[in-house]
Amino acid sequence: MPTTNIPFLSIVIPCYNEEAILANNVKTICDFLESRKGKYLWEIILINDGSKDKTGEIADELAIKYSKVRVIHHPVNMNLGLALQTGFKNSRGEIIIVLDVDLSYSVDNIEKLTDKLIESSADIVLASPYMKGGKVIAVPFFRRVMSKGVNRFMKMAAQDKYHTFTGMVRAYRTDFIKSVNLKTRDYEVNPEILYKAMILRARIVEIPANLDWTEQNRFAGKRTSSLKALRGFFSGMMSGFIFRPYIFFMGIGIVLMGLSMFELIWLLRDTIVDLNRTRVLSDGIENSFSHSLYLQFRKNPQSFIVGGITFIAAIQFLSLGFLSLQNKRYFEELFHMGTSLKKQNNKIANKE
Repeated sequence: MPTTNIPFLSIVIPCYNEEAILANNVKTICDFLESRKGKYLWEIILINDGSKDKTGEIADELAIKYSKVRVIHHPVNMNLGLALQTGFKNSRGEIIIVLDVDLSYSVDNIEKLTDKLIESSADIVLASPYMKGGKVIAVPFFRRVMSKGVNRFMKMAAQDKYHTFTGMVRAYRTDFIKSVNLKTRDYEVNPEILYKAMILRARIVEIPANLDWTEQNRFAGKRTSSLKALRGFFSGMMSGFIFRPYIFFMGIGIVLMGLSMFELIWLLRDTIVDLNRTRVLSDGIENSFSHSLYLQFRKNPQSFIVGGITFIAAIQFLSLGFLSLQNKRYFEELFHMGTSLKKQNNKIANKE
């Protein structure tokens, strides 16, 4: 790593079947970085994630053409999570910028993200089209609705509130992101990084950005790497549960408890009213509460059954909520300790 004060950037770009746009977009990135000569040192790492088209060949040609471009090939498609981990592991810069190869976030975000990371002493800076100042341009309606819905769901579930959890375009402080143990193989890796960063009390900053699919739409049908909107939606919804799973169990439990209490209290009221109305039965025996309850059951057995089942279900969900809260705390404590040990081991290895 250079000893100069100029920031050294590693631009990590996962690629899968991107032959239609790869050469032109890498040139665009290189031209932008060259225009900032003197402000940054840089390298570009292309992760060819087992592409089945000519992406790998084109990437190798780019590495020959541009001395600051490196290519790492996965023999098979290992999905986004592992592609990013490969990029993080092989980055030599002190700051990592992850870009989408389609440049749906323009190249000037490299500068914006980097400057914000340095200025704010952050560990992660997110590019967000959903916060004030950001825009979504030319994204198909269905995909836009799905993406906004997933990110709002995650914002509701997470303890720290951000506008964009699923976006890949981010800046990372290299020593921080290399210390985070990641296990997700697919698109859930981006929410996973934020979740684990929150556990580690990392400083996370969000800046507005424009998500523009104008150019991407030109190549519709020529690229095979696009994530299916519906798959991404359900993947994102499931990822939302990692932040605070207990609130979903407890939320359902509280609703069910309210419904059961309404049903059972209504039955209790009818029983007491019936008890007061018929103090003495026709055979001269004084009416009892248990007898009134029995009569009420004979009149409305379905209310007792529904109320009882709902009450039991509410207890079950509330119990699951408390158990998931306990498990979450255990996991976060162990993860925090494991990451601290990993950092210490890395420091010892670097000294040696």
